[in-house]
Amino acid sequence: MSSGYAYEYKVVTFRESLIGDALDSDKLEKVLNKHAEDGWGLKAITSADVKGRIGPGAVEGLLLTFERVRG
Repeated sequence: MSSGYAYEYKVVTFRESLIGDALDSDKLEKVLNKHAEDGWGLKAITSADVKGRIGPGAVEGLLLTFERVRG
């Protein structure tokens, strides 16, 4: 059943620093709230290996998928 709305999506990479392995919940909350202010609703959070800024390796991170009605 179609709702009649067209949606758009945005995927944001959230990566932690290479030092320490604790997720910074305050930092994550700020990212979520910033996108909510722009009308984006969180659709999914996926754990993934994310390319780091230095070197060819990857670090553990999150892919945040947001959705909003196009308009």
